[in-house]
Amino acid sequence: MTFRDRIFQKAQGSGKTLVLAEGQDERVAKAAEQIAGQELAKVIVLATPAEQEQSMKDVSYEGLDVQVIDHSRATESEQLARLFYDLRSHKGVTYEKACETVKDRLYFGNLMLRAGMADGLVAGSIASTSDMMRAALRCVGTTPTVDLASSCFVMDLESPAPNGEEVLVYADCGLNACPNADQLVDIAVSTARTRQLLLGDEPRIAFLSFSTKGSADHELVTKMVRATQMTQERVIEEKLPYEVDGELQADAALVPAVGEKKAPNSSVAGKANVVIFPDLQAGNICYKMTERLARAEAFGPLVQGMRFPVNDLSRGCSAEDIVGVGAITVCQGMEE
Repeated sequence: MTFRDRIFQKAQGSGKTLVLAEGQDERVAKAAEQIAGQELAKVIVLATPAEQEQSMKDVSYEGLDVQVIDHSRATESEQLARLFYDLRSHKGVTYEKACETVKDRLYFGNLMLRAGMADGLVAGSIASTSDMMRAALRCVGTTPTVDLASSCFVMDLESPAPNGEEVLVYADCGLNACPNADQLVDIAVSTARTRQLLLGDEPRIAFLSFSTKGSADHELVTKMVRATQMTQERVIEEKLPYEVDGELQADAALVPAVGEKKAPNSSVAGKANVVIFPDLQAGNICYKMTERLARAEAFGPLVQGMRFPVNDLSRGCSAEDIVGVGAITVCQGMEE
């Protein structure tokens, strides 16, 4: 069973409500029809009447659990404006400014999550990642246990990795350019939780470097060693069911024979299924090489560490891509 099949199976019948914020996009309108039609979620589409007429001319929501809301003049606007004012008045936001802000579909949708009107949000087929994340952080915020929002890619491999894993999770490949050791801890814990939620198995986290267990001495290596140690301490303190080790080279993390040779006492070497890169440059390069050369299917970047599930889309996405991200978003909102 592919990762996509697993996610769809898990999402079906969940009863979750998903906001698709960019109802002016024909791809989003079609995705809403498919998501509701496959009973992956109840769907709220944000669109004005003029946008509906343009983007929904080739779709039908008849008999489907789809609600279209005009975010520019919705009955919910006053409640959401008051919520935004309460959340941001300490930053100088006035009630009048809040009323204006909720007319923005990204803010309206994220505030729906915060108000308990929906369980997850997907957007970004038109909006930029920076606009997406700005609205999400201001309205939803991160979970109480992490300070940093991050991203990951789920890599569904065409052929199993040398350690037998069919799905690997890479982080951070999409948001944080040069995280420090403390931030890498949040990234690792969030990524392990993402794997648990989506795949239901035991995360084995490898902090990657160009060094394995002191084979090189450099400040870049030191960062990964420190991040490993702090994550191990956090796992113990919070009683998290994760295995953690580093610093490890990629082959030591993923190839059992190399892991046994280079780090014989490690519980992760040769067995990793979650890999944490030292920076965005390394992570982004590696996910694209895995996708293109190993013909893996890449799902992401999935946003993690948020109080409620919010996910960004590629500007070049298809309706089917949106359906996939929607199903993942639903699963992120489900209890373990």
